[in-house]
Formats: sequence, C-alpha cells, structure tokens
Amino acid sequence: MAYDMTPTRSAPAPASGVIVQLEERARDYDRMARALAWLADHWREHPSLDEAADAVGLSPFHFQRVFTRWAGVSPKAFVASIAHAEARTLLEEGASVLDAALDTGLSGPSRLHDLFIAQEAVTPGEARRRGEGLTLRWGLAPTPFGTGLFAVAPRGLAGLGFVDEAGEGAAFADMHRRFPAADWVRDDETARDMAVRAFGEGAGPLPVVLIGSPFHIQVWKALLRIPAGATATYGDVARWAGKPKACQATGAAIGANPVSLLIPCHRVIARDGRLNGYHWGLGRKAAMLGMEAVARAG
Repeated sequence: MAYDMTPTRSAPAPASGVIVQLEERARDYDRMARALAWLADHWREHPSLDEAADAVGLSPFHFQRVFTRWAGVSPKAFVASIAHAEARTLLEEGASVLDAALDTGLSGPSRLHDLFIAQEAVTPGEARRRGEGLTLRWGLAPTPFGTGLFAVAPRGLAGLGFVDEAGEGAAFADMHRRFPAADWVRDDETARDMAVRAFGEGAGPLPVVLIGSPFHIQVWKALLRIPAGATATYGDVARWAGKPKACQATGAAIGANPVSLLIPCHRVIARDGRLNGYHWGLGRKAAMLGMEAVARAG
C-alpha cells in the first residue's frame, strides 16, 4: 500500500521561537553525528580534544565551538559525563537515588526528563490488532538529537524515531512496521507541536500512549524506573518487569520500544558498562546519556 509522504497542512508551526532553537540544535547534531559515534566507541579512553577533532576531520577550534554550542559543555566535559553514567558505579553509589526518583514521580533536573509520567497503555486487543482502526498523525520536526519522526495517536505520542542517512522514507518505514494496520496521515504541524511540548521549557507532562503486548509494556514501564543521568543493566530491567530470568526476551522488548528517549531504552547498557546496541545508533545513545549526565551534574 502506498502512503502520501507530503504534509496535509501548511499552517505556521507553533511556538516558532522554540522551533528555531530546535532547528539549530538539530543542524548541530547532524554535524556532530560522526563525532558522537566516535566518542561512543572511545569514551573510556578519555580522548583529548585533538584526538576527537582529528577523528572527524575538523580543526580542534571548529570542533570545540560547534560541539559546545550543541551540548552546552566542552567535548571533554561531555565524555566525562558519559563516564560518570557507567552502570556499576551509579548503582553501587545510588540505589537510594533510584528509590528517591520513584518516590518523587521520576522528577529529574530537566524538563526533558519529566515527560513520561502521563502514560496511557492501549488495551491488549488494540495491541494485537497492531494499530487497526487507529489513526496516527505523523510528521517530521527538529530535536536536539537530529530530525525526529513523531507518530501521534488521539490520546498522545505513540512513536518517536529519528531520520538518519537512510532518509525520511526509511525512517517512516521503520515506524510504520510497528503499527502496520493503522491509518497513517502526514501532519508536520502536529509533529512540531509535539516537539515543542517534548523539548521546550515550561510545558506540562506529555501523554505517551504505549502500544504493544502486555510483556512489552511491562518492560517499557520498567525502563521508566531509571532516572535521568543514570543507567541500568538488562538484568535490572528484567527483574523490574517481573521476569528476572527472561533477559533475552527483555532485550527484544527494549529493542522494540517505539518511543525513543521518552521511554528511556538508551539508559540500558551492558553489565560491563559498554554502550552496546541501540536502534537509533550508538552515537545518539552516547549523546543522550551525555546530555542527561550533564543536566544532572549541573
């Protein structure tokens, strides 16, 4: 079946000032994507500015300026923040931090990390039908981590992915296969509105609609137990989901998460602290963990 990839509305985007800021950050992220991928592989080595700049073919001055504009901190501080998010250290030092975060409704140091408290799961029947009878409005909007693809259901945000080198068509196909029976309508204005609500300052909680099997939803809700700036292992998430021996199935459910960032699958790392597989790229995972650690420390 063919789908119209053109926007259905041409009205001005909401909160244009926020959108302009997000567009600038999205452009900076696109410029930094290679650097972030390299840092994801080398952060344990605490590379120097010259090493990081050389790896992506930029002068140290230009790399420092663009990276600091995007992240708000220097590359060196960013790498240190990733290191501080290493799982064993945080879990050894911060079991009480997890408990405190739960007690306060997962309140974090930044608006970005308080969005998932207004979640609403669909019924098991709706999940089995894979979106049948559901209209999803989808579109593109800038985010701090590149161009985002937003899928919006009547009750809230159902999907958030990212457009990478493969292009817009591949990003849409990736999101579409998660809910193949839904009726998809292109609507960039709604996507931009969601971007403002998700990444702007001062907005209220963002409703997130969880569409999946009961086990998948258990796992996705378990991910919400990991505070911003912290990490956990696959075994931790399996235990929180009530299936301590189902690490492989838990990993598959984490990989099937359709709402990137807001359902924080990026906070799950290997037992030895490695930033292993992430559907939207290790560089982006490193960027998300680094930004959260910087926000928490600051």
